[in-house]
Amino acid sequence: QVQLVESGGGLVQAGGSLRLSCAASGMIFSINAMVWYRQAPGKQRELVARISGGSPAYADSVKGRFTISGDHAKTTLYLQMDSLKPEDTAVYYCHFMGYWGKGTLVTVSS
Repeated sequence: QVQLVESGGGLVQAGGSLRLSCAASGMIFSINAMVWYRQAPGKQRELVARISGGSPAYADSVKGRFTISGDHAKTTLYLQMDSLKPEDTAVYYCHFMGYWGKGTLVTVSS
């Protein structure tokens, strides 16, 4: 069955960087069908980044700071996060065709 396992979260100071990974198995890997979401405490889950029509698309709040990419050979989706802000604190999830990983927690201290 489809399995999505996120990793790479942690505690970082504002202005720092993290790279999240989502290792996928049990599926035909396609970066075009995979999406990064996040859910901050007390807030609804929101879309962060995806590939749309072959081009990356980002939430306005992360444009210019986050980069989505994928490695088909490793069946892994990435999210490079730079210039992190305290408001980026959230659990980050990857999603594929109705399947969700368990998420990885990112905490950005001010």
